[in-house]
Amino acid sequence: MTDQYIKTNNLMVNLVIYPHVLATGVTLPVEMLLAGEAFARRYDKSALKLNTQFLSESSTQIKSRAGITMIADITLDEETIANTTPADIIIVPSLWRNPRPVLKSHKKLITWLKRCWQQGSTLIGVGTGVCFLAESGLLDNHSATTHWHYVEQFKRDYPKVDLKPDFFITQSERIYCAASLNALADIIVHLIAQHYGKAAAQNVERNFSHEIRKPYEEQRYLEGSGDRHADELIAEIQFWLRTHLNTELTLTEIAEQFGMSQRSFTRRFKAATGVRATQYWQQLRIETAKELLASSNLTIQEIADQVGYQDQGHLTRLFKQHLTLTPKAYRAMVRKKLFSQE
Repeated sequence: MTDQYIKTNNLMVNLVIYPHVLATGVTLPVEMLLAGEAFARRYDKSALKLNTQFLSESSTQIKSRAGITMIADITLDEETIANTTPADIIIVPSLWRNPRPVLKSHKKLITWLKRCWQQGSTLIGVGTGVCFLAESGLLDNHSATTHWHYVEQFKRDYPKVDLKPDFFITQSERIYCAASLNALADIIVHLIAQHYGKAAAQNVERNFSHEIRKPYEEQRYLEGSGDRHADELIAEIQFWLRTHLNTELTLTEIAEQFGMSQRSFTRRFKAATGVRATQYWQQLRIETAKELLASSNLTIQEIADQVGYQDQGHLTRLFKQHLTLTPKAYRAMVRKKLFSQE
């Protein structure tokens, strides 16, 4: 089996384990990825085959913070470092409390993480696990986040990192940082969508996290992202769209209000944000409708009116298209989770 075949037909995921690791930071992403693979392969046998492996620096048995013993599939001996093809995704989970002692005893792992990134791996640091990435130097002059309890020490230890403590998720090229387990789950859903498709990601999200959540793209800090672009006029239009969801104006008429032709507006919006204006406008409306369904007693028709769809049927069709649920079914699902008295 060649390396090219592995990269084309398999999704290789390594999960790093070390003393005091939080077991949920290892088990949750594995279970979510397995669910995404199972859904995708049910409908498409050519979908990527998932291959997950636990990796430690030296010991084959690692005891987690919860006292659960984990068995490493791979240990980082010299032969492994030299000959193993880097995984597609490497997850570096959080540790309990101060990570400094574990960092000091895992220099080989830190070097290996840097090598894997240089060879194309996507790295995900979670909570204090982000410190392994910071120690490698990969985060120097790049954005990152970490667990709130460790923010001040992180700033002192890694002054070259552009820490974003107000964000639960950051993305810098192929490096993701998650401040919490919930944020890790959102990143995993995002990656499932990339590797197994949107339907698989939605299925996993519904099964693992029924509560209403913002899409990954709306809550992360992305270096160079479209919502932090330099086109001030487009940014002004974006703000107007967010605050006038129920307008009856068309995008062409809105562009004219800002002194732009439809053609110029279309071109500049896509150049600045990376998405079409119609796509952005529709997604804003859907997300607002989801929030109203979860948090208000408005009828579905009233919600449709508030987000600019006079026809309730139009909103229903969009929900089926994007969420594979009707608005009524979506409301029932999220409220069962949010308002349960049990």
